[in-house]
Amino acid sequence: MTLQLGEPVDSRLPWVRRVHDLDAARAVAHAGPKLRAMRRAAEHLGDAMRGAPEVVSVRTLPLSRLLYPTAFAFHGAAIAPAAPMAVMHHRALLVQARAGGTLRNVLFNPTDVEAGRAVGYYKELLDRTGEWVSRRIQDAQPTVDVQLRALGIDPADIDVIAFDHFHVQDLRGFPERFPNAVLLAPRCEWEDWDELHPLQRAWYVEDGKLGIPRERVVLTDADLALGEGCWLLRTPGHTSGNQTLFAKAASGVFGCSENGTSADSWSPAHSTIAGLRLAARQRDAEVILNCNTPEFAAEQYTSMIVERTLADAVPDAPGFVQMFPSSEVEPSWMAPGITPALRFHERTSGTVQTGRARHAAGRSAQGHAAE
Repeated sequence: MTLQLGEPVDSRLPWVRRVHDLDAARAVAHAGPKLRAMRRAAEHLGDAMRGAPEVVSVRTLPLSRLLYPTAFAFHGAAIAPAAPMAVMHHRALLVQARAGGTLRNVLFNPTDVEAGRAVGYYKELLDRTGEWVSRRIQDAQPTVDVQLRALGIDPADIDVIAFDHFHVQDLRGFPERFPNAVLLAPRCEWEDWDELHPLQRAWYVEDGKLGIPRERVVLTDADLALGEGCWLLRTPGHTSGNQTLFAKAASGVFGCSENGTSADSWSPAHSTIAGLRLAARQRDAEVILNCNTPEFAAEQYTSMIVERTLADAVPDAPGFVQMFPSSEVEPSWMAPGITPALRFHERTSGTVQTGRARHAAGRSAQGHAAE
């Protein structure tokens, strides 16, 4: 099977093309029939994704640890009276994929951690708990820019940037940090940011997109192919414009989003976190949502089913799928009883192409395309 590829998303990015495989299912009006249609369409799309070439490389860039209400992380399902707050590890991803005869650098979730502290929820949390709480869970983790350079990647070599959603993001520094990158921004959430609903307001940096040059942003309304083996698909629910990065790597197709907070979220029937299996049975639910914004819960459930359908099984734990939470719950002395059955830690695949190696890989891809 092959993907149903359409036109480029924008003239500035002729190598980023629309993907139409899920369009008809997305157009179904009612929640139940739409879930059934999206699952079926995702099964066909997953077959096509598994038949695609692998991306050239993937690297994980750890950024910060944070406290997050356990009730939000597992939609009230976890039974952990001594752990009102879970500890999560937030990470970015660098994906290198061939597209248009060139090797492209895709950067996913390059959060400006310090600027993100201005978001209303975390500002209030720090006011209540004090800086000492953050210091107790934080490691000294370099910024994205520093980690890229350590891999041999100049930030000026980043082609596109995307975020799974815009909670806690302050984007105003990205044009200078990544001078040649274009931001792929879902139009609906970008416009939501202009006038936030009260249920959304606590999670956004109010002026976080103020003054960003319009020519550095491509507003999107479609599923996208970002090169061979790399896709950015709409998965609304956690936010109106939530999206998931998928890549075919050495271990198969994996996805990255914050619709869930651990491998258990997509496979609660196999969870070791008290309460998740029971909640899944009682709710007749196949997934457990990361639910801090409740306005799109049915959409989020459907999106997680799509994610679960597209991602390959974990090779040595087939009860779980390779959905890598962009902010992953991890065990901590601060959150007794919150121990996921499986942790991903990172997504590493292939060999990072830098400098001359990157350009040589691009020329090689052009040669293969011409044969």
